[in-house]
Formats: sequence, structure tokens, C-alpha cells
Amino acid sequence: SPARVDKGNLKRGDIAKVAMNGEQLEGPYPPSSECPFHLSIYRARPDIKAIIHAHPSALVSFSICGQVPNTRVFPEALSVCGEVAFAPYALPGSEQLGIHIAEQFATSTDTYCVVLENHGVVVGGASLADVFKRFETLEFTAKTIMQAKNLGSLNVLDDVGLAMAKERLPKLPSCQPQAPCSRERELRKEICDFMHRAYEHDLVTSTWGSLSARIDEDSFVITPFRIDRATLDLEDLIVVRNGQCPAGTRPSRAVDLHAAIYAAHPEMNAVINALPISATAFSVSAAVLDTRTIPESYLFLKDVPKLAYQTVLTEPETVAQAMGPNNPVALLEHNGALVAGKTVLDAF
Repeated sequence: SPARVDKGNLKRGDIAKVAMNGEQLEGPYPPSSECPFHLSIYRARPDIKAIIHAHPSALVSFSICGQVPNTRVFPEALSVCGEVAFAPYALPGSEQLGIHIAEQFATSTDTYCVVLENHGVVVGGASLADVFKRFETLEFTAKTIMQAKNLGSLNVLDDVGLAMAKERLPKLPSCQPQAPCSRERELRKEICDFMHRAYEHDLVTSTWGSLSARIDEDSFVITPFRIDRATLDLEDLIVVRNGQCPAGTRPSRAVDLHAAIYAAHPEMNAVINALPISATAFSVSAAVLDTRTIPESYLFLKDVPKLAYQTVLTEPETVAQAMGPNNPVALLEHNGALVAGKTVLDAF
């Protein structure tokens, strides 16, 4: 990206092309003043093909306190971001800054996120889409940690807990796809519309958060695993029928929770896994979310239980029994919120 050009109105022709020796080859404007450290990272890590350097509010807060967000608060955060490194301060645009940052990226091929002392964050990856998902997840994690610490203690996962999450990747048997009925077509559009809306309101991230809706007593349609929620399309959604899904598709990792809720509660026709930051902060804190603070919150949410991490991963039927028409919402330790409703709008 170029220097001194409004980042909110960039055009294709504004972008600078730079050789690996630092020479500008194309573009009407000089490259960003941080170009030297981008080059340093590319030289240190040939596997990295894209880089974002930014100053989002939560990660800047960590940078000026000399800290990094602990991605072990969420299995998803550790899986997407890895462990976060920290680079000591050097003057922006200087050769020394490039050395400090490149040293951190060079320590391990598993290092993709580096917080810069008093200077924001740098994130690398295999593509711009890959980098953005990682960057967004890291900022979400940083915001959630800050809110959780305001509530009290912060709970993080140990190696055993993280290993449990890796083992819980549902693999459903394959079935032949069927032509969609009119209800399925309607639900596909409704799910996409509400997921886009949820993304715009920071209720899910690009890779994390799921929504499903019941088609009939034997089937439901659900969001896929790791497809960008901001660009989710009708064809991306997956039908689960009698515990099976079309070959080559991969539904959300929460598919077993959704299936268990539908089996236990015939009156429930939509389920959402969501990540509203303030509520998610309770899922990684010892604090209790008390909905009896204003009448509306209790009227809509009832009492909100917090379900143990191991239960969420290994006992979907227990989770389903904890929910229902009189308990439509639950907090899931280290996994945000789970909400069921009679319709997609009701759940949303």
C-alpha cells in the first residue's frame, strides 16, 4: 500500500510494486514507510506471501503495555493465530525495526503474529485472505481478554484442553445431495442474510461462528467450516440429513451441538454459535452473567448457564438438555455463546 494516501479509498492503480531489493518498480506514490520491514519479513520467511501491519485499538493497548494476547483462551484463536511474539521498539521505518521484526518471524515457521512495542501489530500468512482472518481473530481475542480482565480473573486452556479441541472435529458420513425444497432455499437465504448481519455487528468473526436452521424433522442446513462469514453465499451452506452430509463438504464444528438441540427440542428450529465480545468475555472469566439486571434481558434470555468446556466438547446431549424454550441461551466456556430459537430471527 502507498504512503500518504487515504486507506479508505485506495484504488488498484494506487498500489506500489516494489522489488525485493527495495526498488520501486510501479505506482504513482511511494510505498508505505514501513516497506523495509515488510521486505525483511519476506526475506526471513519465504513461506509468507502477504503481510498486514495495523494499529487496531486492543492490540495497540497490548503493545504499549509490553504484552501479547494469550491465544490459549480459545482453541480457535490458537489454531488460527498460533502463539504471539513480541518485537522490541525501534523507530518506525528504520532498518533496526525490520531487524527486530524479522528476528521474531525467523524464530519459528509457526510464528505469524508479532506485537510491536508501542507500534501495533504485524501479521503474516499465505494470502491476504489468510492474513486478514488471522489479524481479525487476534484483535477479537485481545478485546475479549481486556473485557474478561475487567470482570475479574482470566481463564486459559492448558495443553490437555487444547488437545481435546483438536480431537473434536466431527466427520459425518457421506450421502448423496438432494435437490433443495422451497423451505431449504428460503432458509439458505435467511441464514446468509443473518450471518452477514452478525458479521457486520461483530457477533461472529470471518472464520468463527455458526448458524443453522431446521428444514424438517430429519434435516437442517448449517454454515460450513472456515468459510469467510463476510462473503458467505447460498451454495456454501451444507445440508445435514439423518446425520449425513454430501461428500466433499465440511459443516461447522458445532454441527453435533446443533443436531443434539434439534433432536431434544422439536420446537426449536434455529441455533446460533456467536461471539459477542462482552458476553464472550464471561465465557473465559470466572464471573457470572446475571440477566436479572433489567426486565428485558431476563424476559428474552432467562437465566444463562455457563457450560463446562469438557461438556461442550464431549457431551452434546448434555448441552442440549441444558437448553430449550425456557433456557434458550448458554455460555460455553472458551467458546462464546450458544442460542436456540423457534425461528432464525428469534435466535438472532
